[in-house]
Amino acid sequence: MADKVKIGIIGVGQIGKGHVNRYLEIPSAEIVAVADINKEEAKRVGEQAHAKHVFTSFKDLLKVDEIQAVDVCLHNNLHAPVSIAAMEAGKHVYCEKPLAGSYSDAKAMIEARERTRKMLLMQLSSVFSKETKSAKKLIDEGHLGKLYYAKSSNYRRRGRPYVDGYGTANFVQKKIAAGGALLDMGVYTISQVLHLLGNPEILTVSGATHQEIAMYEDRRKSGAYDVEELALGLVRLAGGITFFIEEAWAINLGGTDGSKIVGAKGGITLNPFAYHTTSADMEMDGKFDLDSADTRWHRCQENYGGYDSPQHHWVAALLGRVKLIDTAALGLNMMKIAEGIYLSKQLGREVTSREVEEKSVSTAVKNL
Repeated sequence: MADKVKIGIIGVGQIGKGHVNRYLEIPSAEIVAVADINKEEAKRVGEQAHAKHVFTSFKDLLKVDEIQAVDVCLHNNLHAPVSIAAMEAGKHVYCEKPLAGSYSDAKAMIEARERTRKMLLMQLSSVFSKETKSAKKLIDEGHLGKLYYAKSSNYRRRGRPYVDGYGTANFVQKKIAAGGALLDMGVYTISQVLHLLGNPEILTVSGATHQEIAMYEDRRKSGAYDVEELALGLVRLAGGITFFIEEAWAINLGGTDGSKIVGAKGGITLNPFAYHTTSADMEMDGKFDLDSADTRWHRCQENYGGYDSPQHHWVAALLGRVKLIDTAALGLNMMKIAEGIYLSKQLGREVTSREVEEKSVSTAVKNL
């Protein structure tokens, strides 16, 4: 069994730099090459990563034979074309969230994975949190019983990219990002909940999006802000599960009660983490020492460190130490929900899973 994975980084902006720093913490990962259209920044990050090669074209990076896997750290509408090209070039692909800018592009990525038989993982830090791993253990051991309700909820009081003072305008333009709060931050909590539910089939989606809160007018104009700051959804899932969604970059509320999973025997709130049940006809709200459990599991379970972060998991899976969690499949279902919300808003009614599939069109950047 190999003891090191050789990786190429495509895109060294804000997200790419974060990925590079995480790989540098993993002894089993070696960054062989980086690529970015900004030559000077690619050179600077390449030196930091001790990379042998620096390119301004991702296509040149894909020609490096020793690279086994690439990390795609680009804007949403670039995910599909670059990831598919990488898989067709014989590389495994770790892709920044969301999986793509549209359901049809995400589906094309899954199809490329099946065709090339390469591994595909979507960056999803929420799946590897202590809260998620603990909730999954409770669910898998039957402590919640039959699952029937879930909620994905995440608020920022003010946290719109660019217009609120951080990030670039690329994050708030449909032509580049494809969507707003739903695809930027919603992907974390929606996919987290889907993971805990077992990623069930989507039946119908009803939803709405809003952009209502005032912003600096110069930032609105220069940013060409045309995506949502708030997304709401009601999703019917297979197995009789109802899934409610509220994701906000900006909202006039003091906070959220957080995401939750509810079953016939018990329920879980994820932040702060708690278990709720009725025992001996008495309501009980239980708290857990997640840090202590996490320490013990690291000491006692072989390769448990392969679940510490998406990058740790990716490297461990490539080395055959753990089975890959299919976050790409979560990303595909998440994109179906997102497009279902957008389509429901457009049509003013509930839409079916099939309608989303039939009406989804590619938003991917062409002619790279």
